[in-house]
Amino acid sequence: MNTRTFLITGASKGIGRALARRLTSAGHRVVGLARGTDSSFPGELVSVDLADLRQTEAVLRDLTGSMHFDGLVNNVGLVRPQPIGEVRIEDFDAVMAVNLHPAVQAMQALLPGMRAERWGRVVNISSLTVLGAFDRTAYAAAKAALISFSRSWALELATTGITVNTVAPGPTETELFRKNSPPGSLSEKKFLSFVPMNRFGKPDEIAAAIEFLLSENSGFITGQALFVDGGASIGRTLV
Repeated sequence: MNTRTFLITGASKGIGRALARRLTSAGHRVVGLARGTDSSFPGELVSVDLADLRQTEAVLRDLTGSMHFDGLVNNVGLVRPQPIGEVRIEDFDAVMAVNLHPAVQAMQALLPGMRAERWGRVVNISSLTVLGAFDRTAYAAAKAALISFSRSWALELATTGITVNTVAPGPTETELFRKNSPPGSLSEKKFLSFVPMNRFGKPDEIAAAIEFLLSENSGFITGQALFVDGGASIGRTLV
């Protein structure tokens, strides 16, 4: 097995942390980016505010100057639920910025190294909400843009040995999800109602799908969006 080095944004919790644990257990090197610090993180965790363009640029420059990365997972996210009549442009801009700016910055920073090696794996983390969801104007738009990123980047890089794909999770038991849909809440009941499997996903289940798309065996898959959602994308409406 080839040992690879992967960068994960928004890595300290939820899906990002579950993925870091899977990758390090498989013998890979993981560098995570997040605002906090955590000595128990399965890999190297670098503290950075990904909402800060200059700080993010500086950290990425330092990292790519000292090591080679084989893959990137754009996982960081921000959601501020608001019905359309109450959407504040300041909140809209913040959600778009946190979900999209670090993805572009990280891709630009890591791309030269992956091009030089003629091998790379990029996975953008989207969301089931791209199919439509209440109170998710900004978040759904940002996550839909990540799918577009994947398709465009996949076309540009199709002959380089670099693949670019998207994983779109359904409702998953993460800190971010629970912050907006506490146990017993109306929001929780609504989300659960459209999952045919009648349960929420586990971070490790989403991480397993991402891990495959980062692997040697996924080399003929690019520009695709994989919904990991308990069947929610095939027959239910988000209400």
